[in-house]
Amino acid sequence: MSTAQKIVRSKLLYMVLLGIAIEVLLDIINPLAVKDHNKFLDYLLSVFITVVVWAGVTGIYHLMTRFFPWEKGILRRVFAHSIVSSVYTIVVIYSSMLVYNNFICRIPEGFKSEMISTSIIIGVLITFLMVAITTGAEFFNKWKETLVEAEKHKKESVQAQLENLKNQINPHFLFNNLSVLSSLVYQDQDKAVEFINQLSKVYRYVLESKDKELIDLKTEMTFIQSYCFLLKIRFDKNINFQIDVPSKFDNSLIPPMAMQMLLENAIKHNEISSDLPLTVSIRVEDEMLSVSNNLQLRKQGAESSGTGLPNIISRYKHFTNQEVRINKTSNKFEVFLPLLKSA
Repeated sequence: MSTAQKIVRSKLLYMVLLGIAIEVLLDIINPLAVKDHNKFLDYLLSVFITVVVWAGVTGIYHLMTRFFPWEKGILRRVFAHSIVSSVYTIVVIYSSMLVYNNFICRIPEGFKSEMISTSIIIGVLITFLMVAITTGAEFFNKWKETLVEAEKHKKESVQAQLENLKNQINPHFLFNNLSVLSSLVYQDQDKAVEFINQLSKVYRYVLESKDKELIDLKTEMTFIQSYCFLLKIRFDKNINFQIDVPSKFDNSLIPPMAMQMLLENAIKHNEISSDLPLTVSIRVEDEMLSVSNNLQLRKQGAESSGTGLPNIISRYKHFTNQEVRINKTSNKFEVFLPLLKSA
């Protein structure tokens, strides 16, 4: 037997037991009304009403989820669910008992109104209980989903931090920059001092931003300027940067190190030489930050962890419905990062 079938059987058993319990309660409340009555039919009616009401309230719950989602108002959803379910329960109980009384087994005339009203009150109370249980279960499920999302977000943030640190502090990066620095010391001591200053800013930013989920664009651009300075010294005229980010976007937010990851990918996957200079453009277009480069892929593909761009996309999904856009042509690769509004 499948899990779904077991669940259906369990629910049906609960409905039958609840229907029997309700009939026992009615017998206790109105013992004279059921005297000399066909008890089997009474219990059968109670079970029938319980099953129909249970199934209906469950259907109404799914209908409410469609037309009154939790995100658009919890109180409105609970109120609508309670009212519609109560009206449905009253109609089912009243009509079922009238049909039962007129065509199956007549209820003593002196007790008919009392029996119907008592049944309706019990039914409505149980309906409210069902609404409360389903609402509580929904809240619990949403809470669990929130915890899972938070844990997933935390994991992705840690992964991004490790990836960023690996990109910056790996021996290859250190070797390249130390090699550049050793050459500068003999060629241009003033530029060597500036190189050291910019290199220290890069590492300071990596350490300061590693625990942040979002950072203002002005701070990120200051870091990118330092990072581009190091790349420019390293590749000289073989790499060019075109940066045009208006100051009015200074307070916009982006995930830290997102641009650095895109620059790192551009350098990792493209040829850079005097014959094939790489041009990287950073600008704002349609309220989004554009990072693009001319495409001149290396003949032998560079080793990649494959987590850079997917990680940026995943991190953005936690803060906005706007998507990270990627445009790739035969000669250009461009990524658009949404600029988020500060609270």
